Amino acid sequence: MIDVRPRRSALYLPGTNERALEKAKTLPADVVIIDLEDAVAPELKEEARSRVCEAVREGGFGEREVVIRVNALGTPWGRDDLEAAVAAGPSAVLVTKVGRPEDVDEARDLAERGGAGETVELWAMIETPHAMLNLREIAAKAEESGPRFGAFVLGTNDLAKETGARQVPGRAPMLPWISAAVIAARAYGLAVLDGVCNDFRNGEALVAECRQARDMGLDGKTLIHPSQIGPANEIFAPGEEDLAEARAIIEAFDRPENKGKGAINLGGRMVEILHADIARRTLALHEVIGRKAR
Repeated sequence: MIDVRPRRSALYLPGTNERALEKAKTLPADVVIIDLEDAVAPELKEEARSRVCEAVREGGFGEREVVIRVNALGTPWGRDDLEAAVAAGPSAVLVTKVGRPEDVDEARDLAERGGAGETVELWAMIETPHAMLNLREIAAKAEESGPRFGAFVLGTNDLAKETGARQVPGRAPMLPWISAAVIAARAYGLAVLDGVCNDFRNGEALVAECRQARDMGLDGKTLIHPSQIGPANEIFAPGEEDLAEARAIIEAFDRPENKGKGAINLGGRMVEILHADIARRTLALHEVIGRKAR
């Protein structure tokens, strides 16, 4: 069985909202990201940290990945956030303002001190110009020992703020950055999640961004409202045409006359063995999504 993990929808939740944390246990999001950073006022940071870590320890989130987003390590709260988050035992800790490979080293040192071992992943927010300039070196940290470095999460709002780029329909200013993040992530086996769609009442805008991100190779999209979960789940899941094509490719390569071939003719189209690998991953993802839905 191919090891795949659906991350179609990753819903941000404010760490100060106990009601939202409880509701998240019933929502169909693949990932919940509980936020200690932007969504929490400075005077509430320590209280939110305690509440969030307690909620994660209590569990009840089912098969959803539970991620705690911590404040940047250079802030007064970041280092304590990370150590406390790791000790709570989430699926991952999302480290903000990662701009250099040394930031991953520092996060790993703190995570090990908190007892992360191999059970808690580290994810990195890619949201600054320095991060864009250092994408390869940051992603390469996935090959080094220590707590597993598992994913990039794009912070397109912060990138817009730091660069002056406008967030326009089609996201033309962002596309080179998104592509660069995907290439770096895939080179080192990382997952990569798209930034948020701010206009949560605009269903068309969300669908357009999800389709764009899917076509560019991202695993899923970060979200700011529960109403965005359904469209993201549908768009980032294999569709009926994708499944039919995947099954046809695998069946064709399994025929006795095609055994051992690196490329075959399938309905007038050349199909290579790499397409069979993609097809198997498509079917594996579909199977896992189906199990989650039952």
